[in-house]
Amino acid sequence: MEIETECAHCRDRLNLKLTSDLRFDIQQAQAEPVVFTPMVNFEKLTTPTIIDDF
Repeated sequence: MEIETECAHCRDRLNLKLTSDLRFDIQQAQAEPVVFTPMVNFEKLTTPTIIDDF
């Protein structure tokens, strides 16, 4: 899964790749985001965001 987002603090772009074993790779070398993986079945989400599904 590829995630395109931005830093909430500085608005720099972030591109993350998440693997099926829940490892991630950050495309921007200078970025050091705090990353976590919620235990959510992404295939069953019915809304645009995880927050909306709760």
